[in-house]
Amino acid sequence: MIRRFFLFAGILTIFLLLTGCGAKRANIIINSGSVAPGSMISKGDKKMSLLGKPLEIDATLPDTELVDAKTLATVNLKDRYRSKVMLLSIVPSLDTKVCEAQTHYLGEKGDRMPPDIVRITISRDTPFAQSRFAKEAKLTDIDYFSDYKRGDFGRSTGLLIDGSLLLARSVLVVDRQGIVRYIQVVPEISNLPNMEKAFDKAIALYGHQ
Repeated sequence: MIRRFFLFAGILTIFLLLTGCGAKRANIIINSGSVAPGSMISKGDKKMSLLGKPLEIDATLPDTELVDAKTLATVNLKDRYRSKVMLLSIVPSLDTKVCEAQTHYLGEKGDRMPPDIVRITISRDTPFAQSRFAKEAKLTDIDYFSDYKRGDFGRSTGLLIDGSLLLARSVLVVDRQGIVRYIQVVPEISNLPNMEKAFDKAIALYGHQ
């Protein structure tokens, strides 16, 4: 009986390592630090400047257009989610390990937030790539928006990376009035943001308004 138990446990562990997204997050550092939009981030020893107008706490979310991955419609987030608390998870590309882990975290762990808090992923991937990712990862309860056309969202928030023109890894929480109440721009792009802290901020905003 004991031998069977350990055999089963071993098989289960191998299965989870091969298929579970948790294994992909296991070796990724969660970074609770933050730099200001419009400043600099790192990728190992390489320093990268952030382009655009720096977004600040207590500022209104800029009126920029993003493409809805589901409908291909061009939308303004403040208009689409008027009177909703929004948690924006911003990633360079869903085709990378860390971005995939960040989006899985938003989709799987973010369920502890009230359902009326809108969970959004923004990247410069095409909307078609975002839709493919959502289906393959079974994370269709998140809303995906693409900044692929000109990077206007990145430029209007100070989150566009000089050179690659991808978006810096970051998390924003926006209140019901469209005011940005929380910003984390991860200093080292290969690290994950502190999603739990962002969840707590979103829940607090939801409860106090």
